[in-house]
Amino acid sequence: MYEPIRTPSSHKGSVHSQMAGTTSDFPHRSREEELDIQLAGHLSALLAVTDELRGPAPSADLDSAAAQLAQQVTRLRGGRTPARAATSATRESRLAALHERAHSLAGRALVVAASRADTKAAILAAERMDAHAAALAQEQELSTAG
Repeated sequence: MYEPIRTPSSHKGSVHSQMAGTTSDFPHRSREEELDIQLAGHLSALLAVTDELRGPAPSADLDSAAAQLAQQVTRLRGGRTPARAATSATRESRLAALHERAHSLAGRALVVAASRADTKAAILAAERMDAHAAALAQEQELSTAG
């Protein structure tokens, strides 16, 4: 019914055609390494939002948090310092959205930190969640009062 294939397969030697147990051409990372990469990504994103929040509402708490976040990202990335966002004049109307984003990112970082048993990163993420939740509550209180 079908004519047999007469040309050699173009997939010979590919990862899919290799036998189980043989090494392949692409690098493998351990679960721990993958979690480190994921946690560093979440903390870097949280650092970027924290830097953005520092523009319109500078505070010692945000400065301290940014320094701690940068330290954790550097540790997770093997000594490479994270790229930092320049503080800019963010509109006051965006503050609530930034705090919501930061709260969400801190929650994601907390989940990953807990799964890899990284106590320092988990504590930092939980503290940032609390701080951003408090900032959101304060902004809601101000908006309903005014």
